[in-house]
Amino acid sequence: MARNWKAKEETQLEQIAKELLTDFKNNRVFTFSGNLGSGKTTFIKYLCKVQGVKGLVSSPTFSLVNEYEGLQGLPVFHFDFYRIKNVREAYDMGYEEYLYSGGYCFIEWPEMIAELIPDNAVNIHIAVIDGVREISVKE
Repeated sequence: MARNWKAKEETQLEQIAKELLTDFKNNRVFTFSGNLGSGKTTFIKYLCKVQGVKGLVSSPTFSLVNEYEGLQGLPVFHFDFYRIKNVREAYDMGYEEYLYSGGYCFIEWPEMIAELIPDNAVNIHIAVIDGVREISVKE
């Protein structure tokens, strides 16, 4: 299912996050691509909020993954693969345990581990055009 949203204000991202998770309620793995500074982490913060994550949600740039507790204790994993040197690092961290845990997995820079992304992942692209954040689900 292709979907597209436009957000002129950051405050619109929570509603977009709710719609995305409703539209793809049976999916647990979501990838986020876009230029550096396009708002991937910011949008993931709202997805985490919608999932009931309490407290600070930050980019796992150096740790590769942050784990949070979501609704009904469901884990929420936020990955950032921007700094990995090769796919072996994802293998070494035990990526399969996360991706197949049943918890939500939000993955920034999925192109760094493209061969490991499940076929049923929801692929999201974020771009900023003339100050408007465009969020689209890629088929």
